[in-house]
Amino acid sequence: MRAGRGGDPAATVPEAEFRSYYGQPVLKPPVWHEPHMPVYLYLGGLSGASSVVAAVARFSGHDRLALAARMTAFAGAGLGSGFLIAELGRPERFLNMLRVFKVTSPMSVGSWTLAVHGGLTAAGAASAVTGLLPLAGDAAVMASALTGPVMATYTGVLLADTAVPAWHAARREMPFLFAGSALASAGAAGMLTTPRAEAAPARVAAALGAVMETTAAAIIERRLGLEGEPYLRGRAGLLMKASRALTLGGGLLATVAGRSRTLTAMSGLAITAGALCTRFGMLAAGKASALDPKYTVVPQRDRAAGRRLAVVPDQEGGSDTP
Repeated sequence: MRAGRGGDPAATVPEAEFRSYYGQPVLKPPVWHEPHMPVYLYLGGLSGASSVVAAVARFSGHDRLALAARMTAFAGAGLGSGFLIAELGRPERFLNMLRVFKVTSPMSVGSWTLAVHGGLTAAGAASAVTGLLPLAGDAAVMASALTGPVMATYTGVLLADTAVPAWHAARREMPFLFAGSALASAGAAGMLTTPRAEAAPARVAAALGAVMETTAAAIIERRLGLEGEPYLRGRAGLLMKASRALTLGGGLLATVAGRSRTLTAMSGLAITAGALCTRFGMLAAGKASALDPKYTVVPQRDRAAGRRLAVVPDQEGGSDTP
């Protein structure tokens, strides 16, 4: 409520309602579908981080973990490509994205990264399965460790590089959130597919990734204010809460999972479920923020008011507040 003319508190006007023309949203909500896009986001991150784990394990002499991570990277890239093509509707649409390369476009960079990374992981997996050209296979694994970090994080940049309020406002933290979730996922996969005695690096990766992911998610929810509300309410809020509980619980179990196969399985499955909840929750929050006009109008109004209230020099060299 605001006072009317003459300062009379009784003469008030109601607060504005944030509506749009004909009841339509201010922004067009994301058209990505479930489960295709969230699963692709998970599998892409899993593949990218697993490539890094495979290279580190190969250098450190953890051959069983290196083999498991190499196969996980290939499976994640292959299955992820399938989910992406299913989301696009027709395979040729993905091929069309490879017609040009624009370093300023996250979609273009991501499409080329997926193509190159998928080829490298396929070469590494084929060498491991057939036993042919082991040096070439190792070289492919090392090269995929370079494309892996891009593969694990470009989807976060892709979401942030949109007008969707909940995503764009979290552009600083989104890459760290996706990187942490990918690292935790890769660690969880390594724990589930490698004997406990040789899975110590995977447990470390799972714990570190869980801490990074939950920290980034907490910063997003606290820093964004109004634009962070979609992460706390409705279906997105439930998914993000479940993600935090599962990821933190799985990360804590990872620190002691070497003592028990049961704890190892519980940790790996919890982290995997948490990573999937994160992807589904991010998509739900983005759609909710695009559908509600207040998440677009209020932040823009606040930024405009901040500019109007800025102190600027007057003609006499002093300052004035317009």
